[in-house]
Amino acid sequence: MYILLVSWCFNLVAAYFGIALQASTNDASCDSVVTTPPHSLKDANNPAGLLSIAEGTLKEFLSKATGTAVDWVQMPGMKPGPDSVGIFAISQSCSGVAARACGLVSLEPTKIAEILKDRPSWFRDCRNLEVFTMFRAGNGGTIELIYTQMFAPTTLAPARDFWTLRYTTTLENGSLVVCERSLSGSGAGPNAAAAAQFVRAEMLPSGYLIRSCEGGGSIVHIVDHLNLEAWSVPEVLRPLYESSKVVAQKMTIAALHYIRQIAQETSGEVVYGPGRQPAVLRTFSQRLIRGFNDAINGFNDDGWSIMNCDGAEDVIIAINSNKSLNSTPNAVNALPLLGGVLCAKASMLIQNVSPAVLVRFLREHRSEWADFNVDAYSAVSLKAGSYAYPGMRPTRFTGSQIIMPLGHTIEHEELLEVVRLEGHSFAEDNAFLSRDIHLLQLCSGIDENAVGGCSELLFAPINEMFPDDAPLLPSGFRVIPLDTKSSDTQDSLATNRTLDLTSSLEPGPATNHIAVDAPSCPNIRSVLTIAFQFPFDSNLEDNVANMAHQYVRSVISSVQRIAIAISPSGLIPAVGPKQSPSSPEALTLAHWICRSYSYHLGAELLRPEPAVGDSLLKNLWQHQDAILCCSLKSLPVMIFANQAGLDMLETTLMALQDITLDKIFDETGRKTLCSDFAKLMQEGLAYLPAGICMSTMGRHVSYEQAVAWKVLEADESTVHCLAFSFVNWSFV
Repeated sequence: MYILLVSWCFNLVAAYFGIALQASTNDASCDSVVTTPPHSLKDANNPAGLLSIAEGTLKEFLSKATGTAVDWVQMPGMKPGPDSVGIFAISQSCSGVAARACGLVSLEPTKIAEILKDRPSWFRDCRNLEVFTMFRAGNGGTIELIYTQMFAPTTLAPARDFWTLRYTTTLENGSLVVCERSLSGSGAGPNAAAAAQFVRAEMLPSGYLIRSCEGGGSIVHIVDHLNLEAWSVPEVLRPLYESSKVVAQKMTIAALHYIRQIAQETSGEVVYGPGRQPAVLRTFSQRLIRGFNDAINGFNDDGWSIMNCDGAEDVIIAINSNKSLNSTPNAVNALPLLGGVLCAKASMLIQNVSPAVLVRFLREHRSEWADFNVDAYSAVSLKAGSYAYPGMRPTRFTGSQIIMPLGHTIEHEELLEVVRLEGHSFAEDNAFLSRDIHLLQLCSGIDENAVGGCSELLFAPINEMFPDDAPLLPSGFRVIPLDTKSSDTQDSLATNRTLDLTSSLEPGPATNHIAVDAPSCPNIRSVLTIAFQFPFDSNLEDNVANMAHQYVRSVISSVQRIAIAISPSGLIPAVGPKQSPSSPEALTLAHWICRSYSYHLGAELLRPEPAVGDSLLKNLWQHQDAILCCSLKSLPVMIFANQAGLDMLETTLMALQDITLDKIFDETGRKTLCSDFAKLMQEGLAYLPAGICMSTMGRHVSYEQAVAWKVLEADESTVHCLAFSFVNWSFV
């Protein structure tokens, strides 16, 4: 009776999918791999045939987990040692892409298996996992037929899905095994229309081997072996689908890190702030990532449809009239969306800049790319019943961004935080009314020395109360490296270089920049994916669509300029505005500054003796006094600062252009400068007495003396800018 019932269940499943269930027989993972004998597959439509497939899968998996069926090599950048979380390896010269991990985890085997089998909880690219049927095998194990969907990481390639058999059993030595492999056929889940948005990928025998330790805890062996059908993606993206290292980063290492995270939370080793339970914070992180993945992929069965696609810039506008922002079915803070959600998204190639450096800069300098009024619109719109088009009440961003940490993973690869953006209304009657915006933000992959699959900055507006079931509408950036970076090559940071900032950000023909102490860097290529979501009322759909399109184009332009400015070479030929011919390169400007100082003061700026060539620029950059240059415009703005100048103003080269001359002096300093300005322009030199100036963070800075002089160009008659040297400055 048992065999008849099981046969009936599997015949029903086979009829449902219209397939014959049989294992993929092309698992030539390596020359020495154990292959399932073909005769064992002939009765795959009955339980005995499925059990035969399961036993063959188990045998092949064990040969990979503990044997030599795959030629394993050590994972680059993951050297074993006392501080290592495990031993990691990737395959070489074999079919598909494979990775293996082994580590000690302080959890019982059954708990580890339960966690790892729930793939959507730890694998961020897993959209859905459905167990269509399950039956007990005669040896006490279980066999499951599973349909799994994976998100695509960019807008440039379709998502992947898998149709697999999963076998859970206990070995004679007591070890627990969960192994899985693909089945052939066209089975694609309950929604055939949705399946058209996926490319069927193949899982070769993979799984988990979990052994209990006498002193407590378990030793876990993890193997992931996939064929991701790289032929179906654009050639530039194929490294993502042909790299065993990427599989290791996204799946194998992530799985081991996750169960270690759960183990430490369970033992109480991890303590989080403001009263939030670890599970709640973990849920927030998962919701941010899943919401961002939903926006990037735009699946039809979620209600997404394409509104328009800008072919010239590949900016895609999609709308979802069925979007729900409720975190739970009966959420107290449920948010009715009268119109729906609109998403503007794009992917592009960037070069010569580290993903970690780029995302870290985007996180720390939001004002360089974000529009505060757009943030304000999203924040206000997420309050029930308050839809309005941006511009209704202009708000000025004060420049202050306060980041309040909530928690982080044990390896610090992810940071969850609340960001407060301070703003005030332009209207006189509301001039002192705070219009602060709060964002829940997830930042990952910003440690250049860590081994990670990508770098991300995801955020969603929240209200001040921040309930556990707060509705989230994530937007943000994902940067995925396409090429393997040499382990001994470090990208140079923007703070180690000197650039003429104005020239790097103004439009014009391409000209090379000069870099200081910037080591040679390989041609790093990454794909950047941007997605911004906006709630809208049905009456404002077109207006919000136009705003979103223009905003994403603006963000793309800003990010491209940032990438150019912080890249070690200072130049990315493929994208972005280039240097203005009216602005000198950094070396030329440094030469003009020093020569003009000598001309007007009769002394050398750089002592004990003048420097020449690149050393002049380096010495100016490292000068102990804060040296600043401002433009000769009606409202002078900063165009250059050496390292001491940036430290004094508490700013960066990228943010320098937003600082006007009047902002750095207090009231007394401004009056003194105004009284001496005529003398400065007439004689080319002015001495300012000791005084107080202000950093961009609002801190007072004292200086013993300031010298101002005109910077002359090569013809010694044209005034290029004004230079200031603040002597013996210090924070008050």
